[in-house]
Amino acid sequence: MLAKQSLSQCGLCGHGHNVKDRLNPLSSINTKTNRLKFVAISDTHGLHGQLTVPDADTVIHAGDFCMRGTMAEAESFLTWFSSLPHRYKIFIAGNHDFYFEKASADELKKLIPGNLIYLNDSGVTIEGINIWGSPIQPWFFDWAFNRQRGAEIKKHWDLIPANTDILVVHGPAAGMLDTIHSGEPVGCQDLLEAVNRVKPPAFICGHIHESYGEKTVNGTHYINASSLNRQYKLAHAPVLFEIPN
Repeated sequence: MLAKQSLSQCGLCGHGHNVKDRLNPLSSINTKTNRLKFVAISDTHGLHGQLTVPDADTVIHAGDFCMRGTMAEAESFLTWFSSLPHRYKIFIAGNHDFYFEKASADELKKLIPGNLIYLNDSGVTIEGINIWGSPIQPWFFDWAFNRQRGAEIKKHWDLIPANTDILVVHGPAAGMLDTIHSGEPVGCQDLLEAVNRVKPPAFICGHIHESYGEKTVNGTHYINASSLNRQYKLAHAPVLFEIPN
């Protein structure tokens, strides 16, 4: 297990996602158990109400909770997500979640219920487990949170702390559950290099619906938790995993 310390606020935007505000309300919670149980979901695209989420200590959503990215869609998801019984509820945005890219920090503070943890190039420590989240993914048409491959996207991955235990990003790393229906791998090479540098025990993504699944490579357990299939039908079960703390 990597060394533990509290994670920091966003280093790229002016939203100030620090642990004192409602965008990231928990800095460090130290009531330790032997193992924390997590459940990962992603790419629910407005169908969250049809999803049954298993019991766990923490639920993590890896983005694309909207279809068109409207405020109304976001509000529907947040109401549902905040009602889940899990002790910790953590989420990032995805390329469909336009409102979260366009809204100001004050608007997001008002929108997000106080029992949720929203990560945007920022992190949180819960019971000794360091979690870092980012909505960024390689450029794809004109969707939200797009960055060009290379230097532009790499500066986001350079923010990932070396002591990260769970890395939550919307899009996959290169070669890791990133294959689209044509067979082409579309993951981010710069992200893979960051993962190889940090070596987090767990990596959670979505985005590529048809690559739902799990694999372990070089000590990192990769999870593509996309809940919907390529036809945008609810088809994939939430993914359960554990991390010792």
